[in-house]
Amino acid sequence: MTTPEHSPLGKTTIYADRYDPSLLFPIPRSLKREEIGVSEPLPFHGVDIWNAYELSWLDARGKPIVALAEFRVPATSPNIIESKSFKLYLNGFAQERIANATALIDTLSRDLSAAAGATVDVLLSAASAQGHSIADLDGELIDMLEIDIDDYGPPKADYLRTGAPGDVVEETLVSNVLRSNCPVTGQPDWGSVQIRYRGARIDAAGLLRYLVSFRNHNEFHEQCVERIYVDVMARCAPQQLSVYARYTRRGGLDINPFRSSVDAVPDNPRGARQ
Repeated sequence: MTTPEHSPLGKTTIYADRYDPSLLFPIPRSLKREEIGVSEPLPFHGVDIWNAYELSWLDARGKPIVALAEFRVPATSPNIIESKSFKLYLNGFAQERIANATALIDTLSRDLSAAAGATVDVLLSAASAQGHSIADLDGELIDMLEIDIDDYGPPKADYLRTGAPGDVVEETLVSNVLRSNCPVTGQPDWGSVQIRYRGARIDAAGLLRYLVSFRNHNEFHEQCVERIYVDVMARCAPQQLSVYARYTRRGGLDINPFRSSVDAVPDNPRGARQ
């Protein structure tokens, strides 16, 4: 079975330290996409960017090597990869001798692509501060709005509204208060979200209320971002729209889904909370 309740989430786990690609647990994207009315062809482009901070292996002489890794899973892949299974899989390299970084990249890409059902790009970088700067998502922060909020879920698209149709703007709105919960364990997932659009001006207070209404919602990161995209597009009808969420890490991994009406390639800016 490939439903979330059959994944390693919430279960006692033996942390093996040997390579085992069978640990990867795919979950079909279609399970949640049907719920929000998304079908083929997809109404968006996108990618899920994963960053791994706990990757280590042995070189040919047995010396441990550590690195950071970036994985890009296309939104067109039929499956997401459950995060705990991803962590267990990466941990399995700890006592494996790998000839060189290229061999490791090839192995990671092959296994993850098989689980996702589409090509997963892999990038390794040095585990040092050099070249890894901290950067906030660019845009206007809406969290400082002086409004009363007493609705924390489930998500309510009715909060989303626009001004006069003739008032066309291009702007980017950002919030750091996004929170949702793992659908299996109930553990909170914390994130920042960027809404970049062109169209009738979106009411910032309504958008903030909408994002806060995810606070007690149970859904995976990728599914939350697709729900936000679909709701904003349906309620506000922008000419162009991109939704990018940067979640804090758990188990040495952070997940950063991006969905857009244009075929754009997002940067991977590490946030202050990541």
